[in-house]
Amino acid sequence: MVDRLANSEANTRRISIVENCFGAAGQPLTIPGRVLIGEGVLTKLCRKKPKARQFFLFNDILVYGNIVIQKKKYNKQHIIPLENVTIDSIQDEGDLRNGWLIKTPTKSFAVYAATATEKSEWMNHINKCVSDLLSKSGKTPSNEHAAVWVPDSEATVCMRCQKVKFTPVNRRHHCRKCGFVVCGPCSEKRFLLPSQSSKPVRICDFCYQLLSTGEMTACQSTTSDSYSHSPKSSLNNVSDDDDDEDSSD
Repeated sequence: MVDRLANSEANTRRISIVENCFGAAGQPLTIPGRVLIGEGVLTKLCRKKPKARQFFLFNDILVYGNIVIQKKKYNKQHIIPLENVTIDSIQDEGDLRNGWLIKTPTKSFAVYAATATEKSEWMNHINKCVSDLLSKSGKTPSNEHAAVWVPDSEATVCMRCQKVKFTPVNRRHHCRKCGFVVCGPCSEKRFLLPSQSSKPVRICDFCYQLLSTGEMTACQSTTSDSYSHSPKSSLNNVSDDDDDEDSSD
């Protein structure tokens, strides 16, 4: 089906419409062989709170952006190569239901669909696209991914020292290796994580020690489960301005 649509006029028109919705600030999306598989609104768990984002699934990339005018205008375009994507289902909890993790070496995050059926369709289509890409390229699935950041609202105290309470003065930071919400004194170190940045990035003391001593296996086990093991607490939207390259997220 994908091969049949690849060079069809209908597919070219659909991709052109998506390009126009992102405007001049968005990257061109029309290339030979690219097919728009589907689109829809998903709730992305951002640093401060869950936010609606428009997602577009192509046979080789996943694109999402902020909704300015539904079906007409989007901004802050993000493009994720599907070859690097792995996804994991998330158990329902409270108001957050029908979710899964989208994990890549550079950035990982949770999204939620409106219904269980919609979740199943998204996950099945993403997995099929990834499988087809890897089959064609002969590559193996990526086993490295960035940590999923624990939302600000889920930590009233530092998740490492368990002592410092967050206030407008004691601001929240995120460790780029494990995704935990940590205080300034617990995250003064920087370490080069090439898959995430060309410059050393903020990490917590715990991860710094593991990385510095070469205990990568132990450190990696903390990153993969940082989202599912985050504590639940009262809402508090104090954030750290330098904790995300996209200030809206």
